[in-house]
Amino acid sequence: MEFWNHIYEHFNPVAFNIISIPVHWYGLMYVLALLSALVIAKWIVKKDGIVISKEQLDDYFIYAEIGVILGARLGYILFYDTHTMYYLTQPWQIFNPFIDGQFVGIRGMSFHGAILGFLIGSYMYHRRHKVSFGLLMDLVAVSVPLGYVFGRIGNFLNQELVGRATDVPWGIYVYDTLRHPSQLYEAFVEGIVVFAIIYLYRHRRAFEGELILLYGFLYGIGRAFVEFYRAPDPQIGYILGEWMTLGMALSLSMAAVSVLVWMWAKNSLPKR
Repeated sequence: MEFWNHIYEHFNPVAFNIISIPVHWYGLMYVLALLSALVIAKWIVKKDGIVISKEQLDDYFIYAEIGVILGARLGYILFYDTHTMYYLTQPWQIFNPFIDGQFVGIRGMSFHGAILGFLIGSYMYHRRHKVSFGLLMDLVAVSVPLGYVFGRIGNFLNQELVGRATDVPWGIYVYDTLRHPSQLYEAFVEGIVVFAIIYLYRHRRAFEGELILLYGFLYGIGRAFVEFYRAPDPQIGYILGEWMTLGMALSLSMAAVSVLVWMWAKNSLPKR
């Protein structure tokens, strides 16, 4: 347990270097997250006999990932970054991986921004290729959660989005403070648990699009719960008392919107 408590002292966040450019474990985990989502989607399509071709799925993947990357970066700048106006007035800097000539990578991604970008990208694909939007959403709802596990492991390996101070024996020392490994809590709750519930429920859905609403609810509640163990963003802090974080507020809002849309859709959309 002692080694685990001090794991960051024995771990290099840089996996390897290409010439003089460091490749971080976080970046590799991000790639694995995207690829695993595509692999799981293809597996579900084949297993459940979903009517969508491999070519359509590959094309959709491009639309969705562009939306995710743009939305995640812009969402971070709008919701969390302290230099929002700098990036809005100099948008060419948004994806600049260099600071003062030094390669530092692209820092700062927002999950909630990624969701908005993903929805826009998905809707654009739906409009252009006439593939059912609800069908796409349900497929994503099953495919994404396990990929999200890699993303949170990447956060853990990158020593970011750390947990709150604690005295539990499995805590991790971050800058001489023992903290909850909240990134791993999120990987389990928001990834594995959410996937298991949606996977088991998928054949019971009442209408196309129900699974993505279930995902929005489960993720929102799960993320809000884990936020009790995650330290608030230092540039923002708590937004209510000593417990409510911005991530918690956004997640609860996401869960509430999912429930409201589900209630409307349950009574309005045609059954499959």
